[in-house]
Amino acid sequence: MNRKIKKQHMHELVSEEIIKYIADKELEEGDKLPSVDELVSMFGVGRSSLREALRYLEAIEIVKVINGKGIYVSDSGSYRYSGKVKIDDEKSFLLNILDVRRALEGKAVELAAKRITDGKIKEMKACLAEYDEQKQKGLDTSAIDYEFHQHIYDAAANPLLHSVYDSISELIKKFFSGPFGVKELFDNTYLFHRTLFDGIANHDWEHALTEFNKMMDIIEETIREY
Repeated sequence: MNRKIKKQHMHELVSEEIIKYIADKELEEGDKLPSVDELVSMFGVGRSSLREALRYLEAIEIVKVINGKGIYVSDSGSYRYSGKVKIDDEKSFLLNILDVRRALEGKAVELAAKRITDGKIKEMKACLAEYDEQKQKGLDTSAIDYEFHQHIYDAAANPLLHSVYDSISELIKKFFSGPFGVKELFDNTYLFHRTLFDGIANHDWEHALTEFNKMMDIIEETIREY
C-alpha cells in the first residue's frame, strides 16, 4: 500500500527549526531569541517565511514578538521536538485561530452578502454542487470546503481584507487539514454551508452572518469537547 508523504510548507519547516533551536539552547520562558536578521541568516530562508513561522509560533504561544524589542520565548515546556513539531495543546491553538477567523471571515460574510455579483453566485453554486457530490460519494471534502470559504473572501471585494486573510491563510488551513488527525472532525457544519450561501446569494447579510456564527459555534464546541 502506498503511503502519502505530507507536504510541508516552508514556514512549518522554519517553525520546527526555531523550536529545535530553543530546545538545543535550553532556553526558558522570557529568554530572548536572535534577531530576525540573524534568524534569516541562520536558517537560510526569506524574511516572509520567517515572519509566517513567527506568526504561527505566536499563535500557539511558543514565542512572543515585541516590536522594537525582539523575539522572546513564551513557553518552552508545553512543546517538544522529535523530527516535527508536536503540539500538546492543539485545542488552544485552534481556539486562538478561531477567534481571529470569527472576526475576519464574519466581516467577509457581511461584505459578500452586500457585494456579491451574479458571476460569483454561479461560482459558489458550482462549488457547493461539487461539495455535495463529494460528500455523497464519501470522499475527502476538506479541499472543496476550504475553496468555499475562499469564495466568501473573493465575494467581499475588499483587497485589504483579502490581504490580511492571505497573511494567515496557512494557519486557517489547519481547520481543513484534519485537526487532531481527524479529517471529518467538522463534518457537522456541512449543512450550514448551504444556508450561509443562501444568505449571501440573497443579499441578506444578517441571515448569512447568523448562519456563519452557527457554524463557528459548532466548530468551537467540537474543539472544546474533543
